[in-house]
Amino acid sequence: MKKNTKCPLRKSLKRILLYRGSLLRLQALGVKRVYSYTLGKETGVSAEQVRKDFSEYSIKGNQRGGYHVDQLIHEMEEIFYSKGSQNIIVMGRGNIGASLANYSNFIHRQINIVATFDIDPSKQRIRSDIPVYTMERLKEIIDRFSVRTAIIAVPEQAAQMVCDQLTEYGVMGIINFAPVILKVSDDIIVNNLNLSDEIESVIYCVSHQV
Repeated sequence: MKKNTKCPLRKSLKRILLYRGSLLRLQALGVKRVYSYTLGKETGVSAEQVRKDFSEYSIKGNQRGGYHVDQLIHEMEEIFYSKGSQNIIVMGRGNIGASLANYSNFIHRQINIVATFDIDPSKQRIRSDIPVYTMERLKEIIDRFSVRTAIIAVPEQAAQMVCDQLTEYGVMGIINFAPVILKVSDDIIVNNLNLSDEIESVIYCVSHQV
C-alpha cells in the first residue's frame, strides 16, 4: 500500500517550483541577477539549501556575481519541459474535476487536459472544449493521447476501482483528490491531495499559536 509519493526528488522538486515562481516575479520587476540568499529568503529556505538544490539538478551560475534570472528560469523549465507537453486526464467531472478542467493556466505549464470522464449521463452531455467521456472509452483515450498521468476526483467509494483501471491501461502517475489511500504497486507514483486535511492542519497550527 502506497501512503505517500515514493519519489526521492519530490521535496527538492517542489522547492525548484517555488524558486521558479519567485524568479518569474523578479523577472516581471526587471531584476536581472539574483543571489542564493535572496532566493532563499523569498522561498523560506537557506542559501545553502538553494545551492544544494541547484547542484542536484545541475543548475549552474556564478554564486559571487549572482545568478542570471533569465538563465535560471530557462534551466528550471528545462527540468519540467524537456519532454514537451504532457497529456493528462481527469476522472470525475464534479466540482473539483470541472474546476481543474477549466483551469486555463495549465496550458502555460505545458499540461494538456485532453479528456474528463464521468458516469453521470448529464455530465457527458456538457458542451466544453474538453470532452466528458464514458468509462467505456477510457483505454481508447489513454492510448490515443499517450496518457501516463491522471487526476482522480471521484467519490471515495469509486476511487480504488478507477485507480485500478487507470494503472491497468498504463497510467503511471496519479494525483488523488479522493479522501482514501489508494493501493497500488511500487512502480506507480501517487500524490494524495486531501483539501479537508490541509485546511484542518492549518486551523490546528493557528489555534495552537494563540
